[in-house]
Amino acid sequence: MKKENIYKFLYAASGLLALGFIVRFTVDAVKYNSYQSSAPLYAYALIRGFEFLVPSIIVFLVGIICKRKLTDKVKK
Repeated sequence: MKKENIYKFLYAASGLLALGFIVRFTVDAVKYNSYQSSAPLYAYALIRGFEFLVPSIIVFLVGIICKRKLTDKVKK
């Protein structure tokens, strides 16, 4: 993979993680039954957020850093 495309790959991975959060939380919300579950629905949202959104934000920030370093290298 060319160095110019690394940040695009990281952006795509970040987007896929965010999409994974949406899909997984939607499945959790559909399956959620307040009578059988002792945890509230927002607890599932917090867990899925830590599983998917936190890594998505980290990967996105790494993509921004890679893009800046690449553009700084090209300008010099």
